[in-house]
Parts: sequence; C-alpha cells; structure tokens
Amino acid sequence: MKVSSHLKKKLLVSVIAAAVATAIAPGAAFAQTANATLRGKATPGANVTVFNPQTGLTRHATAGADGSYVINGLPPATYRVDAGPATEQNITLTVASTATVNLMAPTSQGTTANAANATAMEGVTVAATTIQEVKTPEVGQTISLHQIATIPQASRNFLEFADTVPGMVFSVDAKGNTSLRGGAQNTSSTNVYIDGVSQKSYVKEGGVSGQSGSQGNPFPQLAIGEYKVITSNYKAEYDQVSSAAITADTKSGTNEFHGEVFGTYTNDAFRNRTPIEKFSGKKVESESKEYGFALGGPIIKDKMHFFVAYEEKKFDTPISVTPNNVNNANVSALLPASAQAEIGPANIPFNEKLYFGKIDWELTDRDRIEISTQVRRETQVSNVGSGVTASAGLDNNNHDTRGTFKWAHSADSWYNELIFTYENAYLRAVPTTVGNGATYSYQQAQDSTILTTGSADPRGISDKSQEGPSISDTFTFNDLEWHGDHVVKFGYKFKSIELKAADAAASNPQFFYDVNPTGTSAQPWKVFYATQLPGVDGVADTTSRQYGMFAQDDWTVNDHLTLNLGVRWDYEVTPQYTNYVTPQRVLDALNSQDPYAGAPVGQTYAESLAKGGVNVNDYISTGNNRKAYKGEWQPRLGFSYDLFGDEAHVIHGGAGRAYDRNLFDYLQVEQTKLTLPQTTLNFNLPTHPCDTGASNCIPFNPAYLTGGQGVLNSLLSGGNSGQEVDMLNNHLKAPYSDQFSLGMSNAVGDWQTDATVTRVLSRDGFVFTLGNRFPNGQFFQGGSQPWSNGVPNMGGLIIGNNGISTRTTQVLLSANKPYTVESGWSTSLAYTYSHAKQNRDINEHYSFDEATINDYPFITSNAVAKHRFVGTGAVDLPWGINASIKLTVATPLPKNDNACYGAILPTGSSCQPVAGIPRGSKFLVGGDIWGYRDIDVQFTKDFIISGDTKIYARFDILNLFNWTNYADYNTAWGSGGEFNPNGVSYNKQGNITYLPRTARFTVGLKF
Repeated sequence: MKVSSHLKKKLLVSVIAAAVATAIAPGAAFAQTANATLRGKATPGANVTVFNPQTGLTRHATAGADGSYVINGLPPATYRVDAGPATEQNITLTVASTATVNLMAPTSQGTTANAANATAMEGVTVAATTIQEVKTPEVGQTISLHQIATIPQASRNFLEFADTVPGMVFSVDAKGNTSLRGGAQNTSSTNVYIDGVSQKSYVKEGGVSGQSGSQGNPFPQLAIGEYKVITSNYKAEYDQVSSAAITADTKSGTNEFHGEVFGTYTNDAFRNRTPIEKFSGKKVESESKEYGFALGGPIIKDKMHFFVAYEEKKFDTPISVTPNNVNNANVSALLPASAQAEIGPANIPFNEKLYFGKIDWELTDRDRIEISTQVRRETQVSNVGSGVTASAGLDNNNHDTRGTFKWAHSADSWYNELIFTYENAYLRAVPTTVGNGATYSYQQAQDSTILTTGSADPRGISDKSQEGPSISDTFTFNDLEWHGDHVVKFGYKFKSIELKAADAAASNPQFFYDVNPTGTSAQPWKVFYATQLPGVDGVADTTSRQYGMFAQDDWTVNDHLTLNLGVRWDYEVTPQYTNYVTPQRVLDALNSQDPYAGAPVGQTYAESLAKGGVNVNDYISTGNNRKAYKGEWQPRLGFSYDLFGDEAHVIHGGAGRAYDRNLFDYLQVEQTKLTLPQTTLNFNLPTHPCDTGASNCIPFNPAYLTGGQGVLNSLLSGGNSGQEVDMLNNHLKAPYSDQFSLGMSNAVGDWQTDATVTRVLSRDGFVFTLGNRFPNGQFFQGGSQPWSNGVPNMGGLIIGNNGISTRTTQVLLSANKPYTVESGWSTSLAYTYSHAKQNRDINEHYSFDEATINDYPFITSNAVAKHRFVGTGAVDLPWGINASIKLTVATPLPKNDNACYGAILPTGSSCQPVAGIPRGSKFLVGGDIWGYRDIDVQFTKDFIISGDTKIYARFDILNLFNWTNYADYNTAWGSGGEFNPNGVSYNKQGNITYLPRTARFTVGLKF
C-alpha cells in the first residue's frame, strides 16, 4: 500500500520544520532497540524476502518505482535475502545498524563488507557477508561477538570491550569497581540500552543502575550477542544521555539446542604483590571465582524459541588502606597505635548472581513478540581504601530486577514497535561495624582528613531505590519519496518511577581528633552524628513522571548524500523537588538576627547572605513556585557524503544537543537532611578553640564518647543546633551537552578506518556549594572561609545549583580488520587525543573551595588522559588454538586539587584550584610519559568432541609485564607563598588501577 504524494510531502515537511541542527545518524535502524534495518535497490515491484533459517523469521517488502526497499526491525543475525532469481545473498546484519544491499544482480553492489563469514544455517555451513554501516555520522563502533569471546578481560563485564573504541575509557579501580566513561564527562552521563530498554540509574551515580561503586556487571556476558558504542551524535530516539550511548542485543534461541558452561579461577598464588604488599612484606589472601551457563533452543520450530543464562562471581579483592596525603610524609607515624595497625593490606569480599531469560515468538510473518527478564543480586564490602580502614567499611546489597514485553509489527510501508517494561532496583548500605568512629585530621593543613577508623560515617549508610513501569512506542514510515527517499520515524515514551532515598542513619557518631607534629590529641575537637526526629523516618519518597517524544527523518538524497533531521523533547516531573515546602523553622532561622554581625543591630542572616550574592528567595520553596524544566528541546542534524557512491570513502559530521537528568540523590537532600538531621558540634578545646557564643560550640564531656547516641541527641538545642541546611535553587535545569563532529571513514580492502574530530561542551552539571557568608557578605577573610557562620541555631547552609561545565576536543583515530574464517585473524587500533577543561572535578558534586561554581577557573580535566592508545589482535593458531593480545597505554591523569601554599590570593582565599600532572613511566622505550601501561594476553585451546560440541581451556595473563599503574597521589604545592607547579607525584606505596600481573584459568563446554 502506497501513501499519497500529498501526505508524503505533508509528513516530511512537518518533520523537517520541527528539526533543527543536531548530530544524528541517517540510517533507518531502530538504533536504541538494537534492531537492524536493511535497505537498498532491487527491480521495481520486486518482492524482497528476508529469511533466517535458524529461527524461521521471515520479512517481506515490495521495491518501489525507483527500485528502493526498506525492511525495519530485523534482529541482528545472518539472513538469506533475495528479490527474485539470481539475486539471493547470505548476509549478516549487525546491531543498531542500517545495511545497504542492492539486489539488482547476482553480487551486491554498493555494499561495504568484510570477507565471507562461515555461518551455520540449517546445519549447512555457508558464506555470509557481514554488512558494515558506513553512511552514518554517528561517532562509534560495533563490538562483535568474536571480540567479546577472544579479547583478554579482567572483569567479565561486557562493557569492558567498549575500551577499544576511541573516546571510551573502561576502568577497574583499586577496589575492583568498574566504570565506563565517554569523553571527559562523568560516568553518570552515559546510558546503556539492552534490547531497547534503558538501564539508567535515576538515584545514584554510575550511569547504569547498580554500577555505582560495584565490582559487578549490569548483565550476564553469556547473554550478550554484540553491542554498539556511540560516543556522540546519536539519533533522536536516545534519551537521558549526554555522553556515550551503548545499545546491546541479547542472544536468542534457534531451531537447534545450543549452550555453554564455563568456570574461571584465580587466587593470590597466581598474582604478583601490590605495592603496599611489597612495602609491608605481607601478601593478603585473595580469590576470584566466576562460573555460569547458557542454553537456548526451540519451543516450536520456526515459531518460538527460548534462551536462558546464569553467571556468578565470587571475589576477595586485595586493597591498600593508606592515609590521605596532607603534605607530611610521616603523618601516619603521628596516629595512635590502634589506627596505625589498620593501615596496610586488606581485602574486599564480593558476590554477584546474574539471571536472564527470554522467549521470542514469530506470531506471523509480520509480528514478533519477545518476553524477557533479568535479575541481579549482589553483596559487597565498600568504602575501604584511601583514608578509610576496613572497620569503617560498609556492607552493600545491590538488587536489580527487570521485565520486558516487546511487540513489533511490520506492514508494507510502515513499522511499529511497542515496549513495556517494569523495573525494581535498590542499593542498601549498612555499617560493617557499629559504634563510635574516629576521624584523624591534620590541624596544620586546615584540618584535612588523614584516616577514618572505628565505624562507618553515618552519611555512608543509605537505602535508595527506583521502581516502576515504562511504555514506549515507535512508528516508522519507510515508503516516503520527495527529492529522494525518506524514512520518517515518530516515538514517545512514558515512565512512572517511584524513587526512594534514605541518607544516613542515627548511629555511628564520628569523633574528630587533632593530629599535629607532636602527635594525636587524646580528646576529640568535633563530633558529627545523625539524629532520628520523632514522627519521621528520614526517607524521601516520590513518583517521578518522565515523558519523551521525538521525530526524525532519515533522508537519502541520492547515492552520495544522506541527511538526518531530528528533534527530541523530554520532560520530567519530580514532586519531591517541585512540591517541596521549606520548613518554617528554616525560614525563621534565615530571617532571625545574624549572631555573627555587630552593628547595625537587626541585620538578619538573610541580609548577610544577600551581601554575599546569595538571595534566599531563590532557594525558598512554597510548594507552588517551582516548575519542572520544560526547555529540553534537542535538535539533531547529521550528514554523510559518499564520495564515489561505493561506500568506500565517506565524509560524515553532525551537530546536536542531548539532555541528561539531575540525580534524585541530589534532589532529596532538602528533606532528608532535616527530617534525619545531620549535626556537627565543636568542642571548645585549648588546642582547637571555637566561638563559645555559637550554638554549635560546647564544652567536651567524656560521656559523649561512652554514653551512646542518646547522650548526643540530648545536646540538640531546640532540635536544630548544628544541623546542616540544604536548599536547592527554585529554577534547576537538567545537564546537557552540545556535540559537534566531522570525520571521514574509509574501506581499504578488509580494513575499516575512521578519523574524526569531536567537540563536546557540557553544561549545567549539578553542584552543591557553601552558602555561609561573613556578616559583610565576604566568603574569605584572612584566607579562611565562614564555616562557623552557619544558619543561626542550626548549621551550615549548603545550596544546590547548576554550573559544572566541561569543554572537550578529541581526535579519534581507528583502524579495524574484522575477523573472518578465511583470514583467521583480526585487529583493532584506537587512538584518542584529548584536550579537556573543566571548572570542577567531574567526579565531585560538592564544591566548597570557592564562593560559587562560577568562581572556579577552567583547569585541565582529570577525567581523561591527553593521549590514549588501545590495540587488540587475535589469531587462529594450529591445533585448535586461538591467541589474542590487548595493549593499553595512556599518559598520566592530572590531579585536580585545591593547592594551599601559604599565600593569600586576590580573592581572599589561601588556596587555588589547580591541575597537576605527575611524572609518568617508560613504556619499553622513550621518556617517562606514560601513566598507564598494560599488556594482556590469552590462549584458548579447543578440544572437539563431535560436530559443534567442544571442550575448551583458556589461559589469561593480565598485566603481563607487571607494570604498576598508580592510583593515589602525593601533593606538595609549596610553602611560604611560593607555588610549586610540579607538586604532584604518585604514591608508590598506595593503590593501583587495574591489577598486578595475574593469571586466570578457564575451562568450558560448548555444544
């Protein structure tokens, strides 16, 4: 059925009018849903048939008057496609791609493909051409199943392979926690889509639900087929992302039963010592076990199939407990013996179970239904390492459960996909030990924290969750013609998600002790604790409503030029923020006499703040004066120009805007900090005097150490004294990034290369700053900040605003030779040059070193190395052996710090934000320029039993040369007013990134 010419033009014009410049890929694929699109030319009127003999999936399209055809919604797989006699081809479609296959002759013309892949189809091995998408301005690459199976790996997190894409960094920190970063933005700005379902974390950092401070994986690797990494300039259907978008396709069952069982093991006998273990002479016991299975097969041949997977991880990860550096090399020797005894090697236990199940049903040759579920269960000890001992650790419980129903319907000239999901995820952290905590702070470095021991800080105790349904529908017209061929897509998404957050608990008071060159004070100078107020539970609970809509036109102007015009709009209402009412006791305190002011008598605290540029009316909420931000319009434009019309040399580029969101972890503090007050009281000691006229300055009593929480609760004067007051700006916006790119991709034989320059400007990142001001409005006096000038009869004023920004330019170079059975080898080369600036450490949303975020200078970012190279290679050797290698080198990451060196700056501060780069190490040859060096290798031997059944043994050596990649820094910024620009060095007795040299052994069965 054809759409009328008038309707075609009307629909097209309406989309183009709505779309303004942004970056996007021009293909017709449902990129977010991981499906592929097949398009090309055939004989006009020909019946184009796509058939997967392994599953029975069949789709049809009729070639138009100009011979063009489009088939949407094809799961990545190997297909037989034909448009009549002598046109049949076997092709492999990749995840989230648009493949061009012309069916005018026995061999396709205008396709870019690697050499034939051997693929089993109905028990017969045939040659299938893998179609590579090159007519796209998307900046990114596809990670194949062969790469997942062969590249050496430390974490069994499928996202680890994204590290092979220029602009991406996958990290394993000293605690074994994994994270993925795109460009110089924080990890929270990424998003991962599995079978079209967003895995976004709405409460905690990390981007992916459950990945904040976790050694675990978001999904069982055995269930991942392949995935696509897009670092910028994605399509309009991508939501809640402002850096990298990853869209993954899961495996499905086929008409034959296939499965795999594996087990991986290593322990401390198969690894080298960490730096702290060498220094202490003690090697901590450690162990790693990973095992799992996958099984798929038919329920009804050619109609219904199933796939299930299970994986489990059990780790004991070695960690170094080190004191924070505070410009004193012997600072640990000044601590009490009990604290010194907890410094040194320790380990972190971890356990994770992952489940996945999926049923797909080819209801008709036009309808496909998928039902799937995924479960994550995880326990882990956290918060141990630099500056925190094992006794002050936390026990984490991380649970995530999701279910998905998907219905896709194909018609002659349109395609529709409906997705319904439900998720329930929570993270609970409780203290490993209960009792008093002891924090040791160095008095001569502005009371900088050295070490925390005894019990976990109550602010680390938490219970945070997200739960609710989501529905999305995408409708595509794939048969529109006007000055070329158009694929026009419309979509919407609605999500109702209950968000909960409980910050801190009424336990584990933290006492602060002075450390100076003479030793440690016997009495604390400060105490911090949380209080349970009567009648409240300290839980922020709200239901966030999320709306999203997009329109997109993928316009093939001719064989050379492809354009994409798209626009997206998102809107989120969080009643916890919009309906919040500032408590009367806070209003009374703000408008009371400023006790720190002299004349004129009657100057209120609010008036003192106003002199310092803080208008309290910007933060006081009546329950009616806050509105959810409606300005999240995201225009997106992309183009690709095929120089010779053969997809061998393509110039591509784009520009666009992408909005993320403010984490609920930030929005909920207005309530939780007051319903579960967090109080700081100073003790008036001769060595650490405080203002006896202030409500938070009291004499010390030994009963505070022995009387428990009840004695501390009785110290509250009127229920308010010493309590922190958090207030958010009434006009918060969502963080976003503007993305620009220009590049060229080339196909040279079997090689695919790309060279791209990107520019990404991120703005409106959320930040908390100190609202306190001196009575004259100043933020600095004599180099000191107004920490003691908090809200009268309460505590410090912390205000939340937008303002963190990054400016990043990257040069991305890549060369890839995909694996083929004929060649027996593959390789990937990825180089990234980064010039990145930021006005605040991108991993930090508290900024107390300057009066406002606008006072911070832009300094070199600590999020990304200036130079980074990742290379991989895999080769089939004789006797059924496969070998592979991965090389990673990067220049040192800068240290972003607030440098104090005895000077009073023009701003009045005694410190200044700086970026210092430590001296690196050699990599085989050259100077000391590398901050990260690593070579991993693996060897796998297959033992064929019969047919597709085989046993395999795998041997990995991670960090082959045992290079030490230091993670902790020492700083010495100078003294006497003389700044030392070379004041950063690595702490060679501290923690490391990644692993020492480690051997891992795997055995498995495939059938």
